[in-house]
Amino acid sequence: MKILVLEDEIPAYHKLQSFILSEIPKAEIVGWGRSNQEARTLLAAQQEIDLIFSDIELLDGPSFEAFEAVKVNCPIIFCTGFDKYVLKAFQSNGIAYLLKPYSLEQFREAHQKYLTLFKPNAAPSIASPLLSELKQILAADKRSYRRRFTVKKKDGIKLLATEKIISFEANGDFCRAIDHRGEKHTINHSLTEIEESINPNDFFRINRSQIINIDFIENIEGQAKNKLCIKMAGLPELFLTSSSKTPEFRKWLER
Repeated sequence: MKILVLEDEIPAYHKLQSFILSEIPKAEIVGWGRSNQEARTLLAAQQEIDLIFSDIELLDGPSFEAFEAVKVNCPIIFCTGFDKYVLKAFQSNGIAYLLKPYSLEQFREAHQKYLTLFKPNAAPSIASPLLSELKQILAADKRSYRRRFTVKKKDGIKLLATEKIISFEANGDFCRAIDHRGEKHTINHSLTEIEESINPNDFFRINRSQIINIDFIENIEGQAKNKLCIKMAGLPELFLTSSSKTPEFRKWLER
């Protein structure tokens, strides 16, 4: 069995190497790359690779760059230190992963998933839409999103933590935020400006005038004309998705 390893950390490579040689019969590590440049060279030179173990962040950037540059015709088990956002993408697309620091048992589970999903001599490749999605999620993880807003009150300026906001809604030229206590606050930004500054993994614009926080969704029911009725924790009023936003909202919920 021919295996390629893409891992920039030397101790991590030695650990993975020992697991591979001890747990996979007839395993042969045909190459080890620490950068995308080395990965592209190795992928282009190897005619047959049965399995790739790849870190997400190599010395010169995400390993997705190498997989886009050179066609990959074998399954990949990703070794990653990234959190739930990237991992959910892998889970939804059936790609095995090892979350650093991983144990021998976790390595065995990932290898068993490979054996279960891919028959001998199969040549599945990673679809480009998946690579694009993973790159977007990776970029989102690295980007710095707004953690708080300043709001003017009678007794001075207060700080409102973004994570405590249930929803935003358009209110003339400004916006109104509703917090976890049900209190309403005026924010001097347009809804579009707010949408661009908050984490899209946590907030979704369900219609032209409202953005909601996924952590406060209590219940969702289907409505006529392809709309969804959403009950937010702590609020008596119900929220409705627009028909055009509903399909995208459904996908967002399952990230």
